[in-house]
Amino acid sequence: MAKPPRILVVGSFVMDLIVTTEVFPGSGETVLGKSFATAPGGKGANQAVQAARLGADVTMIGKVGDDEFGRTLVHSCEKAGINTQYVTVAKKTASAVGDVLLEEVAGKGTTNRIIVVSGANMSIGAEDISFVKEIVDQYAMVMLQLEIPMEINELVVEYASSKGVPVMLNSAPASALSDDLLAGLSYISPNEHEIQALTGIPIRKEDKRVNRDDLRAAAEVLLKKGVKNVLVTLGNGGSALINRNEFLVQPCIDVVDVKDPTAAGDSFVAAFVSGLGTGMNHEQALLFASYTAALTVSRPGAQPSLPYLSAVTDLMAKGREQGVEPNLLDVLKG
Repeated sequence: MAKPPRILVVGSFVMDLIVTTEVFPGSGETVLGKSFATAPGGKGANQAVQAARLGADVTMIGKVGDDEFGRTLVHSCEKAGINTQYVTVAKKTASAVGDVLLEEVAGKGTTNRIIVVSGANMSIGAEDISFVKEIVDQYAMVMLQLEIPMEINELVVEYASSKGVPVMLNSAPASALSDDLLAGLSYISPNEHEIQALTGIPIRKEDKRVNRDDLRAAAEVLLKKGVKNVLVTLGNGGSALINRNEFLVQPCIDVVDVKDPTAAGDSFVAAFVSGLGTGMNHEQALLFASYTAALTVSRPGAQPSLPYLSAVTDLMAKGREQGVEPNLLDVLKG
């Protein structure tokens, strides 16, 4: 990637415990599963790893337990080339785990249900991130999610805003957000369900066609609160970016078989931020993120599914006939 952007990620580490089944069990029901695996995850770590695999210079801040899961989670980031010097260890709290249940139905793809036990992620305190105010201006963008204490996100937004550093908040899982936090965001990235939770406005879809009036109305609620850009992921409806001057809709890149949707949103957001950091405009970054996420859903697991830049550019080259701008690959190559 040309001119690697420096990105600071403050967020979560989660060890995913993954079970595949042909049918989700109902209440009180037991079913036989097809397979079991573990994989490093957590929205913060996933986004950090994806950005690093796309060539960004990434620093990760977070907390893990003093256990084997914690050591594995940090090592996964280090393997991706991420600076983990600011990751701390909670001595009396276990690392977070995610119970990931995948339902694989022949001819209908894969759906997931996830329960996260937050563990060490929720033990991050103000003292663990106070130094951020001194280093935040070294970064082109800060990335946040909602799997750590809300007050920590609010502090980081305050630190970044005071230095004029843009912040991307991936507002997942859905949670109420203060007006002060929203006013400090350059980007917010909910999915279609999360934006309804934030604004009260459902996003209607017919097949893959998204109701643009709903998108505009929901985005307007957040723009009025001071968010500069609203980036919405819409499943098979693709994605959209809305601000005061742009209303961009990017169709879903439907060129792969969906194996596991876990981490698709993390992959998309990290690729979008990484693309912006190389000089892409919003339309180009949306397209780049869409191709990156398409590869992610074609593979199982969270971090194991996150693609490297070479795989993304290969897929983009094959998809030129589907609308890839000729100069987008040139932007990536520098």
